Amino acid sequence: MTWWPETDEELNAPRVNEYKYVKEVLDYGWHNTSSPGINMRLEQTFADRFGVKYAITHNSGTGTMHTCLMAAGIGPGDEVIVPPITAAATAYVVIHQNAVPVFADIDPETFQIDAASIRDHITPHTRAIIPVALYGLAPDMDEIMALAREHDLVVIEDCAECYLAEYKGRLVGTIGDMGSFSFQGSKHMTCGDGGIVITDNAEYAKGVRWGMAFAYSSLEAESAPTTAPPKEVRQDPNFARHLALGWNYRLPELAAASALGQLERLEDLVGWRQAVAAGYAEVIADCDWLVPQRVPEGLTNTYWCYTVLLDTHEITWHQFRDKVVEFGGEPIYGAWRPVYLEPAFTEERFYGRGCPNHCPLYEGTPQKYAPGLCPVVESIQPRLFQFRTNYIRPRAQRQFDALAKAIAFFEGRS
Repeated sequence: MTWWPETDEELNAPRVNEYKYVKEVLDYGWHNTSSPGINMRLEQTFADRFGVKYAITHNSGTGTMHTCLMAAGIGPGDEVIVPPITAAATAYVVIHQNAVPVFADIDPETFQIDAASIRDHITPHTRAIIPVALYGLAPDMDEIMALAREHDLVVIEDCAECYLAEYKGRLVGTIGDMGSFSFQGSKHMTCGDGGIVITDNAEYAKGVRWGMAFAYSSLEAESAPTTAPPKEVRQDPNFARHLALGWNYRLPELAAASALGQLERLEDLVGWRQAVAAGYAEVIADCDWLVPQRVPEGLTNTYWCYTVLLDTHEITWHQFRDKVVEFGGEPIYGAWRPVYLEPAFTEERFYGRGCPNHCPLYEGTPQKYAPGLCPVVESIQPRLFQFRTNYIRPRAQRQFDALAKAIAFFEGRS
């Protein structure tokens, strides 16, 4: 039976292991070169759950994608294809590497990045693709991986919103070269903020780990109790610490302790959201102008949120949202503005001297981040409703009731 908490107390009750692991960290105390090894346990448990060889924790789901690009050797002069509808971090990390984000359009029914549009945007400068499993559903990974093999491209799956979803029998995040997950507060499992990268490639794992912790010379692909070099090594005045450029993206042990506790009940956390999504689906089943995200055959959706398209010109987005609230529901989220239409992109507020779009090392055609770049997303995004799926049962029922009343009102049945 699917776990679906009835009260806040029931929601909080299963966190006993989170408290236990946090206490373990606090009891151990704070040390520079040793730890109770919670990060290592989280990495090993996560890798085992997803059936991969390596997992590397980070302090955010942005840092995870950044170090994936670093590990893949992406840098100035390179292009990386990304979707236009998702959190801006997916495109930001490309710029962090002084590479050029190239936006491919989306499928009008699944809302995922469209493989045909990806193909249209591949150039001699394309080095990687970051497909996002938006809302808990994978894009067309068969076609994306075929394109990647054809053009020798690296695929970094952005699974920030997608835990335990399946793509034709495979867990999403295990199909590309690397998979990036987020532990940010709104995600299926969370420790406030954080993230993790998974891969079966030892060289990528080592590169990601280097990027995560200053490229310390003691780091390898495998997990270790601490990222710090042993004391007897680092005390030597001749010790060469840093083998490459790296960042400080380390996940604190306290956060890792909370994440480990949540990972141990991930099936419940995912099933809860799927149960709430099923409730929304039942409410809108007979409404032909609220069209849910299509889930292709052979795929599962783990519903970070339940997303529908307002497919009518008789009702505006704001009219419907306001009516749901009037009938006792909570405000509904709209979808993100297309990333390339954010001021940071339209005004190219990136690095100085024109980089990366006009970098001297970039020999491609500078991108024009302006309306018209991705017509499908520009048509759909203003009409998307993103319904939360992490409600306890009574709050979810109130939302279902308000949604049903709003539909009835606009169909003249109230």
